[in-house]
Amino acid sequence: MGGTPLFAEILGIIALIIIGILIILVIRLLFMLIPAALVAFVVWLLTGSMWLAGIAFLIVAALSILKLL
Repeated sequence: MGGTPLFAEILGIIALIIIGILIILVIRLLFMLIPAALVAFVVWLLTGSMWLAGIAFLIVAALSILKLL
């Protein structure tokens, strides 16, 4: 019985660390996609086409990912 709370605490700490890492990765991804979103927004404002805005978003997002490699 005495070992269960320690085991639960260790699992809780591991879960919190994993959640923290996931949050950091999501925030980093959002910051990486801001330029792509801005370009897509400008393309949408200029053309009115969601299709062209989507293509612009994908191209800029792909370029920013390739830049990291």
